[in-house]
Amino acid sequence: MHTYDKFFIGGEWVEPAGSDTLEVVSPATREIIGSVPVATPTDMDRAVAAAKEALAGEWSTWTPTQRADLLDKIAELITARQDEFTNLIISEVGAPYYFSMFGQVLAATMVYGAFARHTRDFPFEEQRPGALGGPIIVRREPVGVCAGIIPWNVPLFITALKVGPTIASGSTIVLKPAPETPLDANVFAEILVEAGVPAGVVNIVPADREAGEHLVRHPDVDKVSFTGSTLAGRRIGSICGELLKRCTLELGGKSAAIIAEDADLEEAIPQIISGGLMNNGQACVALTRVLAPRSRYDEVKEVLAAAVAAQTVGDPTDPDNQVGPLIAERQRDRVEGYIANGKAEGATVVVGGERPDGSGWFVTPTLFADVDNTMTIAREEIFGPVLSLIAYDDLDDAVRIANDSDYGLAGAVYTTDLATGLDVARRVRTGTFAVNTTQGMDFNGPFGGFKNSGVGRELGPEGIHAFCEDKTISFPAGVEIPVGD
Repeated sequence: MHTYDKFFIGGEWVEPAGSDTLEVVSPATREIIGSVPVATPTDMDRAVAAAKEALAGEWSTWTPTQRADLLDKIAELITARQDEFTNLIISEVGAPYYFSMFGQVLAATMVYGAFARHTRDFPFEEQRPGALGGPIIVRREPVGVCAGIIPWNVPLFITALKVGPTIASGSTIVLKPAPETPLDANVFAEILVEAGVPAGVVNIVPADREAGEHLVRHPDVDKVSFTGSTLAGRRIGSICGELLKRCTLELGGKSAAIIAEDADLEEAIPQIISGGLMNNGQACVALTRVLAPRSRYDEVKEVLAAAVAAQTVGDPTDPDNQVGPLIAERQRDRVEGYIANGKAEGATVVVGGERPDGSGWFVTPTLFADVDNTMTIAREEIFGPVLSLIAYDDLDDAVRIANDSDYGLAGAVYTTDLATGLDVARRVRTGTFAVNTTQGMDFNGPFGGFKNSGVGRELGPEGIHAFCEDKTISFPAGVEIPVGD
């Protein structure tokens, strides 16, 4: 059991203002694995005050090099405890063993390492010739106090997408972990202390929706960075618009994997399985629409069905299992509802679509064929292990279908001709796109979505810039200005 009775605020473990607690349940066993206190608006106020105080304190004197070294130290300390984090995330999320280790824990260390490199190279201050005669200095200053709202599907990794640019930019943050997965955040607090993060730079307060909205609306919060559903993102975006508050919204997806006519299925299908069923299908970048040429549709269906059927479902602590449970009963019910809807709208279940034996919230990986892109299962984000196989006439038609979506987060194409792959990648309207690999997220480049998949970008130098405010300083002609650190 992982039992916490305090919040990490201002570099210390502090008593909560209220008495409510939240029990954390393993989705694989339905057993209680821990508990945390639930923040009230008073607790949120205290956390924001600590972040605001830190912003004006010693933290403001740290150089980019010092901040980069701190990011490297965080990565090092997470790596040293990777087995502990992996096992905890398996228990919290139900993610399979290898995805928990590589896709959640080690990926988080890579994000901190990438932000460290970008921080050392980032132009926090640069001099330019002015258009009106004198030189100008352009500064990228910390945006201020940030609110980081973390989803339950990849909590430690998404935390890195918030904390990394916060530290890189010299800002401060209040993190609100998801109620389903707050335990890894409290272990991460121990990492922050050991790494030497100044008090108040990162504060961690699990909370419900009411206290979370209080955080978003707080007058001393300058920026909100949210990862979650498009529905919740609209709500947060509307609040930030009302209050003229900066925000980054990383939301849902319905990404397409395009199998070109010349694709090598032995190479493509394993990539699609990995990209479509990662984290039990609970990934915003999941490749859930598989587009196949009509001339090879039956062949693709046969090979893809065999690959889906071969996925082993069960205890996520067993490295031999590739698919674990969904996060909660409500999520299993949601996924099963989409499967029933797909059947009702005329799609054919080729494999899967069942509830396996066992105590957890499991759904067997499911492949639908005979799917039209207008069907609900092709339009809406299911967030479960469900793939839809859609036929196309030619690559122009494939691009049209891929773009015929309310979302625009990710996608992929599989072809033996890289020129063809690049042409398709340039035409599909998504924030990331992969050619002959799983998906397009890279920690050195910006990540985010077009359309209903979000606002703004994370990762890369662009991810640091999203946590900065730009300032221009002008001077008269004929002067030379030294540029600071």
